[in-house]
Amino acid sequence: SSAAIAITEQPVSVSVPVGYSFTLRCRAEGRTPLQYQWFCQHQSACCQVPGATKQDLPVTAQQTQLYTCRINDLYRNAVFSDWVKVEVHQCVARGLPPRLWRGEPVIVLNPTQQRVEVGKPLQLQCAAMGVPAPSYQWYRNGNLLEQQKKKKLWITQAKVSDSGTYLCCASNSHGEHWTNAVDVHIGETLPPAEHLQLHWSVFPLATGKIALLVGNNHYQHHPNLMAPVTDVFELSLLLEQLDFQVVSLLD
Repeated sequence: SSAAIAITEQPVSVSVPVGYSFTLRCRAEGRTPLQYQWFCQHQSACCQVPGATKQDLPVTAQQTQLYTCRINDLYRNAVFSDWVKVEVHQCVARGLPPRLWRGEPVIVLNPTQQRVEVGKPLQLQCAAMGVPAPSYQWYRNGNLLEQQKKKKLWITQAKVSDSGTYLCCASNSHGEHWTNAVDVHIGETLPPAEHLQLHWSVFPLATGKIALLVGNNHYQHHPNLMAPVTDVFELSLLLEQLDFQVVSLLD
């Protein structure tokens, strides 16, 4: 029976920059000598890793992949380890990770501030590197958000009460790192026409408004223009309706 094999150390997921080298480890105990074989899955194809028949699998990160280890004994019992994810960050800024990086979380993507209409989805994103891969916890106004434990914070229908200052904590066994705090505003939005009325109704509050209009007809190296005369005339009528004192100058 497979109970004949006990996995004593499961491999752990990591989140690393491209080109980073590390080791996936798996340990098991059984009644007979054990054999190990690692598998990897990229997109949907799963295949044996050639020559990967030891407890430790050295990896140089190239692309995000999943790995598992199969362990079997001489009685044809076999068990698989947990699937682990090797998440690879392709475009990490230079200077990351720090030279003496021990695997503590390093934020590589901060959330950005958002304005969202009521009822629309709210999405915030962050990402951190870490060995082991960090776990995530989002906060709003300093309060822990029970459901939001992934890199992406997702609220399908935003409410006004979802407004506030958000940040995320990425943590692993080496420590924790916080993203920037960002403001999220959820509100009713005015239809464009109301914006306009609002805009114009502000004008009459100003006092002693003077508009200076200058229309140029005669240019040294250009034929005479007629448009400026009519433009100035039309514009001055419009501005007078808005209670401007208009001073029109031509040429």
